[in-house]
Amino acid sequence: MDLSTKDRPGLRIVKVHDSRIDAAVAIQFKDKMRDVTQDGPKRVILDLSDVTFIDSSGLGAVVAAMKLLHGAHILELAGLTPVVAKVFKLTRMESVFKIHDSVGSVLARMAS
Repeated sequence: MDLSTKDRPGLRIVKVHDSRIDAAVAIQFKDKMRDVTQDGPKRVILDLSDVTFIDSSGLGAVVAAMKLLHGAHILELAGLTPVVAKVFKLTRMESVFKIHDSVGSVLARMAS
């Protein structure tokens, strides 16, 4: 599971560089999310624009990552591909997470 981070004032962007978040990588994803978010800014944007498939284990790992932040951080999602967006909609997780069209749209709103 390959994640990268970029910090902006008050914001950490975590990008997933894999096409799948599934049972094979769910635990590794959760552990890496904990590692890359524990010392950063309060607001965390998870960029899923490279993810084309997520299963229930992957969805559970994203929820677990949110819970690991213990309310000290806010986890938001960006760049959901159509298949991934459909999973979040079918499971009603779009009501749990704030979802942005893209990281660019978040940064543009912050700049204005």
